[in-house]
Amino acid sequence: MTSAFANHHYAIVGAGLMGRLLAVALAKRGAKVELYEKGSSQGLDSAARIAAAMLAPLAESAITEDNVVRMGVYSLPRWRQLIDELAKPVFFHQDGTLILWHRQDTSDAERFASHLDRNTERNSTLPKAQRLDSKELAQIEPGVAERFGQALYLPNEGQLDNRQLLEALLVELQLMKVPCHWNQAINPEDLRAESTGFDWVIDCRGLGAKAAWKDTQNLRGVRGEVIRLYAPEVKLRRPTRLIHPRYPIYIAPKEDDVYVVGATEIESEDVSPMSVRSAMELLSAVYTVHSGFAEARILEMATQCRPTLKDNLPAIVVDQAPHQAALMQINGLYRHGFMISPAVLDCALELMSIGSSHTADELGLHVDMHSSTQEVSTCA
Repeated sequence: MTSAFANHHYAIVGAGLMGRLLAVALAKRGAKVELYEKGSSQGLDSAARIAAAMLAPLAESAITEDNVVRMGVYSLPRWRQLIDELAKPVFFHQDGTLILWHRQDTSDAERFASHLDRNTERNSTLPKAQRLDSKELAQIEPGVAERFGQALYLPNEGQLDNRQLLEALLVELQLMKVPCHWNQAINPEDLRAESTGFDWVIDCRGLGAKAAWKDTQNLRGVRGEVIRLYAPEVKLRRPTRLIHPRYPIYIAPKEDDVYVVGATEIESEDVSPMSVRSAMELLSAVYTVHSGFAEARILEMATQCRPTLKDNLPAIVVDQAPHQAALMQINGLYRHGFMISPAVLDCALELMSIGSSHTADELGLHVDMHSSTQEVSTCA
């Protein structure tokens, strides 16, 4: 695979999760890569920085399409491989997901469990959800056993530390001496001219690419809000989700007693600070899961918008035109960026190396390949 990339020059615009993954992957395959980012190397404006980074295809199967679930199943073992190849360690944990509910929400939990059962019957790659009684719950997650008498356990699901990963990818780029143009907003079309010397230009700007998708998929932002807590009195071992009719939440335990709490999903591109209502609902819900959160310290309340196409599904578009660098646009990872990005990465690499992707066909990732001579405005 190295020979397919070694003699080519790639420009990647956007240094969020996909941009960094692609830059590292191409550089490791011997390609000449340059990375352009309108913000700083810290990625403070990246949607990937404000995330819980849960890798939970079975849990997500209750609310998303089958192809996204297949991408998530594919990506779990790939994440372990990708992280193992990095020089800087990244927290990665694969010990399942716990689903909890209060007694008054039992009917909602039963519907959720039935939905998961149907999905596992339809997709044999998904592990079957396990129903736990109070004794079994106390064995795998003793910190919540006093408040909950039953639960669902979803085996094999995982999570990683999103901020550690972004930093580790940055370190990898530095070690491989990949030229990174920080604080430089650029139009990907401007990099396609023959005079630039690029063979491929890859647009990974997320919402920064709205103009490029306006005539096809109407790219939009979906607001998410998360709270990071320091809670040394809480000892949750795995990501935990609470079923609730008004504010279902997730709690993702990271290293050093840090927990990422979220759930809100608002059809808005507003990235102003978190609302009082969201903060109160998230904090009150998390307290009902474990009383130790009452003494937690609030490290951060953060908001960001996830790039979302009109069908809420990811897509890759390739435009190949004479006398220009080929343009690849990757977008629409929505709330599933960490869960599916290794699958999207592998599909993109196949498309660039052989012009097609068996992996995309198998997983159901939408790919649109066409040739044109008409320039499209993609201003950042």
